[in-house]
Amino acid sequence: MTFPVQLALGPLILPVHLLCEVLAYSLGYRLYNRLRNPAQDRISTEHRLWIFVGAAAGALFGSRILGLLEHPDLLLHPPGGFTYYLTNKTIVGGLLGGLIGVELTKKYLGVTASSGDLMVYPLLLGMGLGRVGCFLSGLEDGTYGTATTLPWGLDFGDGIRRHPTNLYEILFLLALGLGLWLLERRRPLADGIRFRLFLASYLLFRLLVEFLKPTPPLPGLGLTAIQWACVAGLGYYAWLFGRETL
Repeated sequence: MTFPVQLALGPLILPVHLLCEVLAYSLGYRLYNRLRNPAQDRISTEHRLWIFVGAAAGALFGSRILGLLEHPDLLLHPPGGFTYYLTNKTIVGGLLGGLIGVELTKKYLGVTASSGDLMVYPLLLGMGLGRVGCFLSGLEDGTYGTATTLPWGLDFGDGIRRHPTNLYEILFLLALGLGLWLLERRRPLADGIRFRLFLASYLLFRLLVEFLKPTPPLPGLGLTAIQWACVAGLGYYAWLFGRETL
């Protein structure tokens, strides 16, 4: 396999990452609709729509802001000009920003039931498909790992065998989805626990896997912006768990 993988339709070269993102959104939403039973949902359809708006707005800002903070040295001289500010994004920022947007929206609406549990499996599906696009894009995507001598290291086009961190994440998402499904087969989880387990597990994974990526840590802070965001998210859930067990 050579990277980036090109999909051709006659004379047209199709953007593989964009196609995977479209699949991620469309199939994720179809799975959400399939899982949701309006008659049993404790949140009304109208409130669900507003929560989606809050999630989308929070995810948009969060993903962009954290993506820009990942390389603060490029803020004053962005590569590619102004479009750099609009296209640079990260999943961690999207998830945490979306969480903030949802919580603020629910507080405004007076909704106390968990809205995230229903989104876990659609998110796992969408994120997995998105990472397929990242993997096939090779070096263009910027989510590849550092050099490695391990036998499964891959050359993404620059002659260097690297950690396929995209594949690590896809395997992790599959394992996480299977683990949650098996856990819920044993006993029902309390309201909101599925989403907390999902997000806390993903943040811990990203905190660790970022050590295998070439992104330099923030000056004097020891960790990258994404890692600090993961630490903040994990700290929030640790505080939440401690408060509820008192």
